[in-house]
Amino acid sequence: MKTMKAKDLLAERYGKKGSESREKFREDAYSYYFGEIIKSRRKELHMSQEKLAETVGKKRPYISRIENGEDVKISNLLLVANALDLSIQLLPR
Repeated sequence: MKTMKAKDLLAERYGKKGSESREKFREDAYSYYFGEIIKSRRKELHMSQEKLAETVGKKRPYISRIENGEDVKISNLLLVANALDLSIQLLPR
């Protein structure tokens, strides 16, 4: 079996860094990651999707979409994070 570096594997599968396909992959990965954090915290608090949706003024299917990484708008992410007592920190690179 051939060993590959992660950066080479990403380039092979999703294109070179900065390419449109690589950026799409990166955005999808972040959406998935944020969704997993939201879901994990909600469960930790023993909160249903329905209750979270009610708390932030959304419908349950919307919370499901966020948790599945399908729809993570920053304004809604902030609403949901606040409801789950999570903080979001932006730092310069």
